Amino acid sequence: MNLNQVTVPVADVEKAIDFYEKLGLKLIVKALPDYARFECTNGTSTFSLHRSDIQPSTDGIWVYFEVDHLDNYVNSLIDKGIVFEEMPNDKPWLWRESRLKDADNNQLILYFAGNNRKDPPWKI
Repeated sequence: MNLNQVTVPVADVEKAIDFYEKLGLKLIVKALPDYARFECTNGTSTFSLHRSDIQPSTDGIWVYFEVDHLDNYVNSLIDKGIVFEEMPNDKPWLWRESRLKDADNNQLILYFAGNNRKDPPWKI
């Protein structure tokens, strides 16, 4: 089994497209006002948005995007006006993470885990 894509609900697809393009995703489908799909810059997975009048409550949806050179990447996004809730820091689970939210309260975690993503010391 392979993960093809993750789709998150947003109130305004066109507004969300701008945000996710700033994050570095490549827009490949634009079916306004209801849908958009992006390619991730590494690998073969995709990420999509669908218009929904009902948004997740409280914490929304959590999506993790792994990036090389996390600190430099986060700084480049800050230069583009992206606001972060949490700057890059080392976690006890051996990942380096930074957190932000999109306009629809979906939690995005930009991280770098290297070999620890699939092969942490406590792996079964």
